[in-house]
This record gives sequence, C-alpha cells and structure tokens, in this order.
Amino acid sequence: MLSRIRVYGSFVRVSHTVFALPFALSGALMAARSVPITWGRVGWIVVAVVTARTAAMGFNRIVDARYDAENPRTASRELPRNVMSMWEAGWIVVIASTIFVGVTWVLGPFCFALSPVALCIVFWYSLAKRFTTYTQLFLGLALGVAPVGGWLAAGGGWGWPPILLAVGTSMWVAGFDILYACEDVDFDRSQGLHSIPARFGIEKSLLVSRVFHVIAVMSLATIALVLPVDLLYLVGVTAVGFLLAYEQSMVKSDDLSKVKQAFDLNGWVGIVYLITTAASLYGN
Repeated sequence: MLSRIRVYGSFVRVSHTVFALPFALSGALMAARSVPITWGRVGWIVVAVVTARTAAMGFNRIVDARYDAENPRTASRELPRNVMSMWEAGWIVVIASTIFVGVTWVLGPFCFALSPVALCIVFWYSLAKRFTTYTQLFLGLALGVAPVGGWLAAGGGWGWPPILLAVGTSMWVAGFDILYACEDVDFDRSQGLHSIPARFGIEKSLLVSRVFHVIAVMSLATIALVLPVDLLYLVGVTAVGFLLAYEQSMVKSDDLSKVKQAFDLNGWVGIVYLITTAASLYGN
C-alpha cells in the first residue's frame, strides 16, 4: 500500500504544489485584510489547490503518455514504465476533480460556479501544445488563476491585488516553463508539437523568458501601490527578483545542462513571496 502511495505521489508530482499554493494563499491573505478569514477556510483553500493541481497533472500524464514514452527525458515516468495503469491514472483525475468541485461548494456558490471553468483552464494546458505556439502562456494562465481563486475563496470582491498577483504568477510560470521546454526543442519539432522554443529557437526564447520574469517582478511590486503593505513586502519582491535573475543566469543557449537546477529553484520563489507577504500584512 505504501509503495502505491509513493507511485501515485510521484505520478502527480505532489512536491510541485509548492508552485501554485503559496500564491493562492497570498491571494487569500490579501483579501483577508478586509474580510476576516478562519483557519478552517484556509485549510479548504489548500485542499482545493492540491486537488485541482493533482487533477491537472494526472490529466497531463494521461494525454501525453505516448509522447512521454518516446521522449528520452520523460520515458521514466510512471505510465511509460507501466508501473501505473491508465485506469489508475483516470481514477486519480476523477477523484481529485470531484473533491475539488466539492470543496468549492464549501467555499461558496461563486467559487462552485467557477469550478468547471477552473478545471477546463488547467486541463487545456495539456492539450495546448498540439494547437498553439504559446503553450507556456497557457500554463501561466493555469497557475495564474490560483491567486484569484484564493482571493475569491477568502471572500474578496473586485480589486487590483488579485489581478496583479495573477499577472505576476502567470508571467513567472510562463518564463520558467520556457526554460524547461528548451530541453525538448528537437523532440517537439519532430513530433509536430508546439512551444515558444520550438517556434522561435532557444536563443530568442531565453530572451522572452527573461522579459516575462521582469514583467512578473514588476507586477508583484505594483501591488504595493494598491495594498497597504510595508517595506518588508518590497524586500520579498526584491528577493524574488534575485532568485529569478539567478535562475536565468543558469541557462544559456549553448548550455542547457542546468535547466533542472534552474527549474527546482522556482520552489523557493513562492515560499519567499508568501512568507514576506504574510509578515508584511500581519506582522504588526
């Protein structure tokens, strides 16, 4: 039983929840400045993010199973190695999606009404590479809805903070996914799959990635103009900027050997941002 749990956890990359969750919680904390929030509601938001991401990753692995089996970089994943069946993978997606929709009902009728839209967005990314060059922007959108969802789940209404946070999150994710996609340029082209690197080449794509990360930092910094945060918030954004600059320095057009290290560095971006945002909003 324990071994199956490990397989399932590896299948959906539970550790990668650290990308979306801190920004969803940041959105909730920002909304909670004007709408009181309980720890119970925070817990439901965590469950919503984890289950939505689990469903999205499971769906991605299912629809990409054939490509994963043929790509040397991904051939060791669970479905290509036959350590999991399609039946098991399908049930993971169904169960996670069902739990997600149920949790949104607990969070309120508006969140519940938007839950199918959220699932469509996170599922669409897995199919986007078959139709559009701008696949990475769709992944950015898929994670960018997390802070908006957190804001709405906490009871927030219309406001600039969730919009700016969504833009920052989307640009950050799209930027690092471009770096990741550079490893698969030759494979994607051979299979007729689309991505920014496959269309524009590695050198131009690295420039696009850097522009996206600059936009991300600027969007996060602009929140200080529309939300009552203190200097610590800007210190956190600056730290995020340094992390992204270091990440970019690790990947060069003629040397992709550190792409995996650069990708893993993103786990710290959300953590640093959440901690400094929470301390700025509630530290006093």
